[in-house]
Amino acid sequence: MAIDKPLAEENLGLVHLCANKFRNRGIDYEELYSAGCLGLLKAVNAFDTGRGVKFSTYAVPVILGEIKRLFRENGSVHVSRSLKDLSMKLQKICSEFVQCHGREPAISELAEITGESESDISEALCSAQPLLSLTSSGSGDDNSEIDIPVESPDENIIDLLALRQILLDLPENDRILIELRYFRNLTQSKTAEIMGLTQVQVSRREKKLLAQMRKELC
Repeated sequence: MAIDKPLAEENLGLVHLCANKFRNRGIDYEELYSAGCLGLLKAVNAFDTGRGVKFSTYAVPVILGEIKRLFRENGSVHVSRSLKDLSMKLQKICSEFVQCHGREPAISELAEITGESESDISEALCSAQPLLSLTSSGSGDDNSEIDIPVESPDENIIDLLALRQILLDLPENDRILIELRYFRNLTQSKTAEIMGLTQVQVSRREKKLLAQMRKELC
């Protein structure tokens, strides 16, 4: 099947959305984008309108798969020298801050001290072993939680599209089970009654399906 060039060009935005999901993880954005474009072309070649799904729904998991393969081939993620330097600097600042104030600093405080942006501070802290507790400073102060930047809505869209594709690829009975449990919020007992199964059978199958779906989404 020949590549549908207009279809590929019209959906380059999907590549940008997927590539942005993996920014600052040790691989240059250009490489992420190139891998994503390869995934897009593969999706264009393999897409079948008879599947009854939108192209974007089908393409996103393929694009993400190519980008994730890039990480697998490159092995462990490499941290840039600038991030390592900032991380070491923050470790020293955190130690001094704890001695002076008896608690760990918030990201906003570290940004004020260093003059760096909160996003750069967060990235540097995550580039090595976490230097700050994400839930509590251990001082008993309930207000000591660290504010973590909220994910972009674009990332949620990508995850939803990928989840939708996984659901569509499930056997009919498995898809019905997930829909009854998580889209209609029925109990395992009620789901078992509708599907003609026992509650134990539903529980076991649900557990297996969730593990499988988590693996495919990671």
